[in-house]
Amino acid sequence: MVLAGKLQAETLVRAPAEKFHEIYMHRPHHISNASPEKIQKCHLHEGDWGSPGSIIEWNYVIDRNNRTSKQVVEAIDVKNKSITFKVIEGDILKEYKSFKIVLQTLSKGDFTLVRWIFEYEKLNEDTRAPIKELEFLIHLNEHIDDHLGQA
Repeated sequence: MVLAGKLQAETLVRAPAEKFHEIYMHRPHHISNASPEKIQKCHLHEGDWGSPGSIIEWNYVIDRNNRTSKQVVEAIDVKNKSITFKVIEGDILKEYKSFKIVLQTLSKGDFTLVRWIFEYEKLNEDTRAPIKELEFLIHLNEHIDDHLGQA
């Protein structure tokens, strides 16, 4: 019985890697401007934007269902444009014992490769893989890319 899992997806966007990384590191509360139908609200619960140990709370919509997620920023690697979030409260923990999200952006010529990695442990073997959550982030990438292109 395997309960631990890892899921990864990569997409290309036009926005520079630095801009894409920066919006998640210092301005995630602006993501609701890029995609108000997906992200209702993002606010800093504790700490400072862009600092490890900070706690961010998200209100978002998947499949027309309102959801919440409180995450601690576990690590930020500015050089490699990577951020690790650990979910500490919220809807996802109704299905998973633990859940980490890693975002990395990599310059690829005229494009940016956006890599999302989920590391999780299911509560039981009947729990589904978090595919719709990964799809949500892939679609959100498109909205953020469009938003950053207008800036």
